[in-house]
Amino acid sequence: MALEPTFRPATRADAATLAVLMDIAGEGVPNRLWLDMAGPGHSALEVGRERARREEGGFSYRHTTVAEIGDEIAACLIGYRLDDPYDLTGLDAMPEPFRPLLRLEAQAPGTWYVNVLATFAEYRGQGIGAKLLDIAGTHARDAGAPAPSIIVGSWNTGAERLYARAGFQTVAREPATLPPAYPQSGDWLLMIGPRT
Repeated sequence: MALEPTFRPATRADAATLAVLMDIAGEGVPNRLWLDMAGPGHSALEVGRERARREEGGFSYRHTTVAEIGDEIAACLIGYRLDDPYDLTGLDAMPEPFRPLLRLEAQAPGTWYVNVLATFAEYRGQGIGAKLLDIAGTHARDAGAPAPSIIVGSWNTGAERLYARAGFQTVAREPATLPPAYPQSGDWLLMIGPRT
């Protein structure tokens, strides 16, 4: 019999696991960016861990709910309310891969944005992602946001189906600009969840 997941706010001690889950959600792109940020003698995951340990920012343990099976973290949800109005000042100074994502975020001002929804492979297919999306809806309602929102790559059809089953609808798309070494190609899709 499979154990039921339990959910709790993340702590700073979870940062290393959150970095791995962020990289899973980002399909390897975070690792590449963190590697570019790492100084001599540091690894990409060390950079990701330090970013997850921050008190503020889009990738912070403070914005994270973890799902545990037994005593192991199985998945996480990282999210926060987007600014309204959403300011795109400085967009051209951002790395090219982020620009389409920011343009899509700007089309969902005030929503509760799911920045990361990731589950380790051995825990997939057990409904944890759907339960985390329910939690995202609760966070959206508690924050006074009109709805939750999420961005997914068109190539990630499994995730897109999960979000659609949870009531999310695609409202906008932008061509993805990923580094040439990445096998993914297609569009980033902005999906808005049920109104709160």
